Amino acid sequence: MALSAFDGQYVNTSDQNLANDDLEVRRQILKTGRDKFILFLRDWTRGNTYNYREQLIKQAAKNEPIIEVDIEDISAFDENLFQLILSNTTEALEELDKGASEVCELLTQQKFQFQVSLTSQQRPISLRDLTSDLVGQLIVVPGIVVAVSKPQTKVVLVVARCRTCGSKFSQTVDPGFSGVDMPRVCQGFQQVGRREKCPLDPYVVIPDECVYIDQQTLKLQERPEDVPTGEMPRTVTAILDKYLVDRVTPGSRITLVSIFAVYGKKTNVALRNSYLRGIGVVVDHTEQGRYKHFYTIDDEETFHAMSRDPDLHTKIMKSIAPSVFGNDDIKKAIASLLFGGTRKCLQDGTRLRGDINVLLIGDPSTAKSQFLKFVARVAPIAVYTSGKGSSAAGLTASVVRDSTSREFQLEGGAMVLADGGVVCIDEFDKMKPDDRVAIHEAMEQQTISVAKAGITTILNSRTSVLAAANPIHGSYDDLKMAHEQIDLQTTILSRFDCIFLVRDIRNEQSDRAMASHVVSLHMGNTIALEDQGEIDINGLRKYIAYARSKCAPKLQDDSMKLLQNYYVADRKKQANGAFPITVRQLEAIIRISESLAKMTLSTIVTPAHVEEAHRLFEVSTMNASSAGLSASGVTIPKEMVDLVMKIEEAARRKVAIGTKIQKSRLESELTTMFSDSRSVQMALVNMIKRDEFQQRDGWRLLVRMR
Repeated sequence: MALSAFDGQYVNTSDQNLANDDLEVRRQILKTGRDKFILFLRDWTRGNTYNYREQLIKQAAKNEPIIEVDIEDISAFDENLFQLILSNTTEALEELDKGASEVCELLTQQKFQFQVSLTSQQRPISLRDLTSDLVGQLIVVPGIVVAVSKPQTKVVLVVARCRTCGSKFSQTVDPGFSGVDMPRVCQGFQQVGRREKCPLDPYVVIPDECVYIDQQTLKLQERPEDVPTGEMPRTVTAILDKYLVDRVTPGSRITLVSIFAVYGKKTNVALRNSYLRGIGVVVDHTEQGRYKHFYTIDDEETFHAMSRDPDLHTKIMKSIAPSVFGNDDIKKAIASLLFGGTRKCLQDGTRLRGDINVLLIGDPSTAKSQFLKFVARVAPIAVYTSGKGSSAAGLTASVVRDSTSREFQLEGGAMVLADGGVVCIDEFDKMKPDDRVAIHEAMEQQTISVAKAGITTILNSRTSVLAAANPIHGSYDDLKMAHEQIDLQTTILSRFDCIFLVRDIRNEQSDRAMASHVVSLHMGNTIALEDQGEIDINGLRKYIAYARSKCAPKLQDDSMKLLQNYYVADRKKQANGAFPITVRQLEAIIRISESLAKMTLSTIVTPAHVEEAHRLFEVSTMNASSAGLSASGVTIPKEMVDLVMKIEEAARRKVAIGTKIQKSRLESELTTMFSDSRSVQMALVNMIKRDEFQQRDGWRLLVRMR
């Protein structure tokens, strides 16, 4: 018998055709297949271990009668059995279930109705490649679960009784969306001694004597990284039954071994809807399982050689958005976000996030959106969205009513679909406040709690967030404090590990270099954007996936002491900052340190990593917290010095020492007197920096101190 397997589809090239054999021969072949499968479960070893024997005993002890069998092991054990499963999967699976139940009874002396779940190591095929010529074939399909229905009850054996003569009728129901038609004429009236025929439609179903199984419907969607640019992601309906039910939730990344089947209405026999009937599911719970398909074994040698490069941090930084001029610290922070820290699970079950969140706030035309677009392209798993067009339900999760069953089902949003990756949110300040509050839990606890329409559950959203926003008035004003220009609550700001103020500063030298860079891009003097960096975009994506799946750096004693000292010093320094320094900021420095170590595939976090992480934290969040006022106040042009001094003197006369006044009221009165609002702001800024005034009550009140 010849067999070929490619792209996750198994193709039977045998001349044997069970469908054309008579029924008795067919039963004998299936019985032989069951006997071979019993031998396989009893005798198959890997190394010195009887894998499937031990799995049967373990599952029976847990009272979970389901066993996962690798179809490649069956092929290696007996080619004919493998061919039987491929050519007649539905009936063969029934025999495999019976065989597993018999072996379990021999091993444990207990009776169970086992279910065999098939797995495969073959390269899967995309949902985009499912065509009509694959109907009835055994295929392996990857995807992300976006919606899950409630478990339903499906009849597999219908038992009915004639209401006239009392004779019984039973019939099996095929798996999947198949149903059964009850005969309209009684078939047993002669068996009970009746001479007259029973009336039409005599049968009544006996629910207590029917046999049922659990069944669940899923909506499976292409993984975000597999969707071509500009295309809509494809979705397909899938069903799981028996002990495969309730194994997945929205956002789960799965590999589904299934039969590509069709169903349709009797009124339109020519047109059929396709679906996947799952006979095995593998859920990628860990990062290693989630990222393993991005790189090959041959790539690992290249990655280890890269990790030994002493300039690797600089090369990675230069490979982040190479078309953007400058902004080296922002690029380093984004590189840290892409690699991420180490997730931790404490003994009491508490989980500490390892994902890094970065916020870019600043002037227009400073390449904020370009950074987000690049990250959406280079990150192995990424979802890009805009704040103006995003709602709380679209970002987190929603409950929708299925159009067919009319039941409520759960659908995951962007932060659920990007589990294990990055969510890029542009125009973050344009989001409604209620929608921003909805992602608080997702950004810190990395879960999304849902309690709607009778559905109560918790979904995973282990994602990094890269957000971009503008100040309240569009551009940043040096004469105002940071909190006066950022229309975001402290509760959301504290969840960002790095907050960068992206400024458009006028400087002849930097302006000339910027202009030269932009002009060269438009002249076409540079190569394609993804090839400009030290590391090309595909190589960087693979390296990020490998580092995230294989590396989990840990802190050392010397690094811990250094972190403690930095935290205490930062708390003293930023007592009156716009963004309070809390334990979250200490954890942010730890995560950035771990990310820097992960870039070189290091297993430990050294003091050098901590120092660079703290420097990044200082130039981002610490700088943004105190932005708006320099240590010496503001630089006053010569022609305005006299006017500013007069305004300061007027302010002293209006506000006595120890009294307080509304800041907006004082600004209004002084502007009325001197007709120059900018000079008034400069004068008050200088007086605040000299501690003549203190700001109270959220900086709305001014108190005269001396």
